[in-house]
Amino acid sequence: MSPNASLKRKRIRLAPEVRREQILDQAAHLILAEGLYAVSMERLARDIGISKGLVYNYFPTRDALLTALLNREQAELRDRGMASALEAESFEDLIRQTTRLYLEQTRDRGALIAALLSDPSVALLMEAENRADRERTVRYFVRAARREYGLPLPVAISAVEMVSAITDQAGRLVADGQLDVETATGMCVALITGGLQSLGQSHGS
Repeated sequence: MSPNASLKRKRIRLAPEVRREQILDQAAHLILAEGLYAVSMERLARDIGISKGLVYNYFPTRDALLTALLNREQAELRDRGMASALEAESFEDLIRQTTRLYLEQTRDRGALIAALLSDPSVALLMEAENRADRERTVRYFVRAARREYGLPLPVAISAVEMVSAITDQAGRLVADGQLDVETATGMCVALITGGLQSLGQSHGS
């Protein structure tokens, strides 16, 4: 065997975190290209050019791998959302920035997240974390809405839960191609801030 052939067959050693991200990236690519059921430890190892055992070193089960991928997607959205919230100069700006971010994520990565959540095992593993994450988000926006509009706490909680459905529906329309991100963002901001302002006025704000 020639030295060149030997070099070609030699695997490139990557730092553990880089290798882990490479495996997750390939899993995401497979899901988007061929569907959730195309993902297997054997296929990932073959596509990347590593041993199946190395994949298992990072992710002991397929469910663990898919859950880690969903965690990564949601953590990225959460971190970017927090950064946007900190930069917001007003309540309307807060709604605009966080809504646009969510809709962009839905447009660009919604198919991946929906596919991952369609797996019953992954959905079950993520249920508690997703619930806790949603509760944190609701608490944050309840505090912001009360500061802006002087709403009583029970009213603010109910209102935030209800207007969240507006953003969720906008995400579906963006994902389906019925609305672009900017149009959907503007509509959400108008509906959410207008509705909350009207509630504030009716409660003496």
